[in-house]
Amino acid sequence: MRSIRRRPQQDGRLVAEINVTPLVDVVLVLLIIFMVTAPMLQMGIDVNLPRVKSKSVDISEEKLVLTVNGSKEIFINKTKIPMTDLRVKLETIFAARIDKEIFLRADKNVPYGFVVEVMSEIRKAGIDKLGMITEPPQETP
Repeated sequence: MRSIRRRPQQDGRLVAEINVTPLVDVVLVLLIIFMVTAPMLQMGIDVNLPRVKSKSVDISEEKLVLTVNGSKEIFINKTKIPMTDLRVKLETIFAARIDKEIFLRADKNVPYGFVVEVMSEIRKAGIDKLGMITEPPQETP
């Protein structure tokens, strides 16, 4: 779908040129669309994570993240799950997976006992590995 314009040269030969103006227009429109939509992709659940020093985890593939926010609401990735359905939902998800690994993000204001209950449900669902997600401590100058 190239637009080719032929024009005669001074000696009578034709010169074929590709018109790149429509291509530039499309690229600029796509650039604007991606610039507008990219910040929206980072939106998620607000959780105030505790700060500790630890080794970072390489998350090159898609991992399952269980989040407990300050209101004691539980989310698997971004889907809200009631505590009563947590074990059954996790068993269903991990039935077909070989690597039984999940990461837990809990707001620092959630009572320790509630986090332990969630961890217990994770273990009862047969999940072998449980990773805790934290934030590094703030450096003070």
